[in-house]
Amino acid sequence: MSFFRTAVSRSIRIPAARTYATTPAKKSSNLPFVLLTAGVALGGAYWYLDQSQAPVKPKQEKSPLDPQNFIDFKLKKVVPYNHNSSIFHFELPNDEASLIPITSCLVVKASDPEALKDAKGKPIIRPYTPVSRSDHPGELVLLVKEYDTGNMSKYIHSLKEGDTLAIKGPIPKFPYTANEFDEVALIGGGSGITPLYQLLIHALPDKENKTKFKLLFGNITEDDILLRKELDELKAKYPNNFDVVYVLDRPSAGWTGPSGFITADLLKKHVAPADLKGKVKVFVCGPPPQVASIAGKKAGMKQGEIGGILKELGYTEDQVFKF
Repeated sequence: MSFFRTAVSRSIRIPAARTYATTPAKKSSNLPFVLLTAGVALGGAYWYLDQSQAPVKPKQEKSPLDPQNFIDFKLKKVVPYNHNSSIFHFELPNDEASLIPITSCLVVKASDPEALKDAKGKPIIRPYTPVSRSDHPGELVLLVKEYDTGNMSKYIHSLKEGDTLAIKGPIPKFPYTANEFDEVALIGGGSGITPLYQLLIHALPDKENKTKFKLLFGNITEDDILLRKELDELKAKYPNNFDVVYVLDRPSAGWTGPSGFITADLLKKHVAPADLKGKVKVFVCGPPPQVASIAGKKAGMKQGEIGGILKELGYTEDQVFKF
């Protein structure tokens, strides 16, 4: 009630309006004004107390996703990104966040089991990594590049707002621990940027982060670079811990960065050397030919033997992870 008493006492001290008549004016009562002010103050005090006692939304403990079962999520918005990619916003219930662990992915399939099948009649299932933060409330965001031979990417691009997509996950990929490595190299191509970007937006904002990240990102043309604006913003915000090098197969006349494929010379120039042993980690994600050339083929869902350029440069299986 101290709030109420203070408000009332202040209202009483407000001076009366000055009168300029030549004859003495009849003194009027301040009581109506005081009562009005007190009522306002009492209302404010009630609102203050009511707000202070309002229930606090409990901390979300469980993800709306299920790692064992597919759940249909409604597409609420589609935002075109470039000539062959779009951003798909899927609604999460009750304004919840996905709570997806870092370096994990989801698998998706058509909500209608008859809508998208392979040659053997089985549902087509593909992995995708969200570009939204795991604590982002109310939605799950996928950046999907449409490929000419990509059945799933074509299907997702055919979805309209209000349609649903069946999603299962998360599926953990690599047990990342903050500051486990001094240097982290990220080598990506095309839509393979998404798991690398997921790692960056998790690690870099951490005030305790000391790891330095270097991204080598290969694309066909400048227009094909996904998340370029976001990556450049991260570089500007965390200049001591993050750098990005764009590499183009078909550069324009004014391009000043590296061109062609990601080569051994380029890796030697930008990636921490293998002799740092456990202090350096290299993450690779891109089209299968690029991954094979740089780090060796994956063995299905397994890592496969180390190969390619990284093996030539002396990196071991413990130092390399292929998404």
